[in-house]
Amino acid sequence: MFAPVAFLWLIASGALVSSEYVYEGLSNSFEPDWWQSSIIYQIYVRSFKDSDGDGIGDLNGITEKVPYFKSINVEAVWLSPIFLSPQNDFGYDISDYKEIDPLYGTMEDFERMRDEFHKHGIKILLDFVPNHTSDEHEWFQKSIQKIAPFTEYYVWKDPIIDQYGNRTPPNNWLGVFNSGSAWEWNEIRQQYYLHQFQVKQPDLNYRNPSVGEEIKNTLLYWLGRGVDGFRFDAVNYMYEREDLADEPKSNKVGYLDTDYDSLTHTSTLDQPETYVMVQEWRKLLDSYRTREKKTKFMMVECYSPFDKTLLYYGNRTTPGAHFPFNFMFIGMFNQQSNAEMVHSLVKQWLTSMPKGMWPNWVLGNHDNTRMATRTNPMLVDGLHMIQMLLPGTSVTYYGDELGMIDTNVRWDQTVDPAGLNVGPYRFQKFSRDPARTPFPWDGSYNAGFSNSSSLWLPLNSDYWRKNMENESKIKSNLRTYRQLSQLRQSPTFIKGDLHLYTLSHWVFGFSRSFYDHPTYFIVVNLGSEMETVDLLKARDTLPLFLKVKVSSINSGYVTGNILRTQNITLRPKAAVVLTTARINEDSI
Repeated sequence: MFAPVAFLWLIASGALVSSEYVYEGLSNSFEPDWWQSSIIYQIYVRSFKDSDGDGIGDLNGITEKVPYFKSINVEAVWLSPIFLSPQNDFGYDISDYKEIDPLYGTMEDFERMRDEFHKHGIKILLDFVPNHTSDEHEWFQKSIQKIAPFTEYYVWKDPIIDQYGNRTPPNNWLGVFNSGSAWEWNEIRQQYYLHQFQVKQPDLNYRNPSVGEEIKNTLLYWLGRGVDGFRFDAVNYMYEREDLADEPKSNKVGYLDTDYDSLTHTSTLDQPETYVMVQEWRKLLDSYRTREKKTKFMMVECYSPFDKTLLYYGNRTTPGAHFPFNFMFIGMFNQQSNAEMVHSLVKQWLTSMPKGMWPNWVLGNHDNTRMATRTNPMLVDGLHMIQMLLPGTSVTYYGDELGMIDTNVRWDQTVDPAGLNVGPYRFQKFSRDPARTPFPWDGSYNAGFSNSSSLWLPLNSDYWRKNMENESKIKSNLRTYRQLSQLRQSPTFIKGDLHLYTLSHWVFGFSRSFYDHPTYFIVVNLGSEMETVDLLKARDTLPLFLKVKVSSINSGYVTGNILRTQNITLRPKAAVVLTTARINEDSI
């Protein structure tokens, strides 16, 4: 799939220009699987559309919006957890994997939604939480009582008794959310149980083979219900070292000794057995594909070091996930990032993946500050050009297509446990609520999200102007997204070669070429000054003039403009997609 990397360094107008050929296109006969050519759209169910007036989004609300998904060329939707849950962590604390939570609807509502999506050629992906359950799950309640076969379904350990007779946890492991020990004492069982997240989210014990079988049976249950695949949450937490070794200090600045990031997690993350379990799930899904003749898809979440993240791909002999999420643009890209850094980020993933695997690009999700807030609202179109026109699958977080920014959620409105657990003076650093607020459909009451007088989280105060209906009428982030979502269906973007260019310190570019199809050149000004670049200095085979195919809202250009290749001027944060197609040609 990949050609040897070739470098070309040139001096142009006093700036160092680099050109690299990093990705060899696929054969003309290659037919992508559905997940390879798709836009996967993440829906945070509570915040998408409320159909019953309780202020919380639901399945019937999502079903209403199938025409919207078609309008932005979404081919698969990924739903945040919809299983029965006490909702202490908004569905990531599951009390029954095989029931729909009444907040979101019924099994009949789910089946109606599934059928409507499938009727329109859209796949359904469920968010699956394998690391832990709710403490209200029947398994945990019976495990407390040591009722077979559930006795060792969770990670139970005896206390350490110090010289004064005091009981302490078995080691120094810390919880992600609770700002303190990852161990909780249970009086009935007289042991500690592990909870790497909330106290009410006990960790499953995958060293007990019965647990693995329970999870596989659950996956088969939902495959039988017609789902097309899964996103696996927090897979890198699933196994811990059996010897319970303490974790060393991280020495990170700005964290208390009780904060999760004060330790380096050598004993609780990315253990070798975790990769084996992911491979077993893939084998299960592939065997189901054999019967159904349609790929059942899996993607995994892991905020792990780069080398450990790539291991979740597996290899051609023993495949793991179809892909682990590529969080490089979430974790490393910010307002200080220049063209050379973006060039390096893209190249690193594409050239480091195991042979034969497929890339993906993620700009936002429910656990992070929104893309437009983290970077710059004026850069949204440029980042979408990068995400959607590079080789690979694009994963969009709901609302990012509108350029939504974080909502100001006050302490008295905060509901996220990650924020509540650290208190009113530190909640803004940890709370994920600002990136989870309701989708603005229009400028009417509650932005068309709900007719309730009380919403589970507040709307962004700019909903009256920044909403789906309004952005559909004007040059906007949504209109640019729609253009890009159509353009990426071209064989050039599914199968074509990739060259990367650092055109100046702040201007990043890349080109896609495929046989006799038009070549496209994407140019993004990441900086805060106007820049003029000469594309012939980077690729001398380009014609003297290029046509604007897609332009960012702040570019000053419109589709069809003709630009001189040696003189491409970009405003700060502006971006364009240029094509070699004939001036009067109107093809994708």
